[in-house]
Amino acid sequence: MPAKDKMPAQDKMNAKDETPSFGEALAEVEAILARLEKDEIDVDELSGEVKRAVVLVDLCREKLQRTELEVQEFTARLREDRSAPADGQPGRT
Repeated sequence: MPAKDKMPAQDKMNAKDETPSFGEALAEVEAILARLEKDEIDVDELSGEVKRAVVLVDLCREKLQRTELEVQEFTARLREDRSAPADGQPGRT
């Protein structure tokens, strides 16, 4: 059975006004999954825990997509800088 000092997912969602980092979100999802696998989540808390996990997974996906876009934009700028002529000299390809 779950420990009595664990906060239900709904309370966690209300208590966390700030967005967790990717690492924090991932760790929380992993903790929820571990408790699910060990049958440590009470049936009354199950829905809230699953909803919290979905929110966190969506958050992680958004952060990954945003980071991927930023990396693509950065590498595109690097390619442009390398191919741009310097001091009137033709660019290298």
